[in-house]
Amino acid sequence: MNLLGNLFTAPYEILRVIRKNHTLIRGLIWREIFSRYRGSTLGILWSFVNPLLMLGVYAFVFTAVLKAQWTQSGPRSEFVMILYAGLIVFNFFAECVNRAPSLVIANVNYVKKVVFPLEVLPIVTLGAAAFQLAINLIVWFIFHLVWIGIPSATILCLPIVLLPLVAMTAGVSWFLASLGVFLRDVNQVIGIAITVLMYLSPVFYPLSTLPPQFRPFMLLSPLTLVVEQARGVMLWATLPDWTAWFVYFLISILVASLGFNWFRLTKRGFADVL
Repeated sequence: MNLLGNLFTAPYEILRVIRKNHTLIRGLIWREIFSRYRGSTLGILWSFVNPLLMLGVYAFVFTAVLKAQWTQSGPRSEFVMILYAGLIVFNFFAECVNRAPSLVIANVNYVKKVVFPLEVLPIVTLGAAAFQLAINLIVWFIFHLVWIGIPSATILCLPIVLLPLVAMTAGVSWFLASLGVFLRDVNQVIGIAITVLMYLSPVFYPLSTLPPQFRPFMLLSPLTLVVEQARGVMLWATLPDWTAWFVYFLISILVASLGFNWFRLTKRGFADVL
């Protein structure tokens, strides 16, 4: 197997791995979710409490203290909902990418098992992050219902908007999970890179506020398009730019295929290093 020779079959191989190991993946995802809150009094309820607390903090800081507005005429409560929508997307990506370099290292016992499909480890992280993303969306919906009203029907397009991000995140996670085995410094670099990416993506500000000459550079961020389109369907009743979405989707499939092939190509050397 080589990195580029199987690009056309890689998406099929990814789906085959998921289908073949779906029971294992589902069990590992639930174990990952419950292990985060094992021993705590509230247990899995913390997955609701944490976003509620964070949204309350955002509401107080940005409306009462900073008196921030997304637009000159927009209410401050709208600013909180816009900000939180962007953070939901960013946090999903950041959680998966931050954990990716240590995935294999933290599961050395699986490396020694010939029959264990190591490719599922990043998928499990994606599943656990997707669970928290769903919880965050429920919290966002409740606050939107109270502060603004019922969201537009365009919010039903949100899963389609997020689909390329899931593929992109999976590809990056496979690549970093492999790289983290051979280069232990990757963890430190990724932490810094994620922080920089947060400020180089339109999470805390609208893309339109940037000077026109800088906007093309912002589009290089893997989060810019999906954050803008997610906000569009969630808050402004606008459908995605399907041409831009399709291009982003093709790039995401390419990244996922390259990451998957890289992981499979290098995993034979994991046991020697670990």
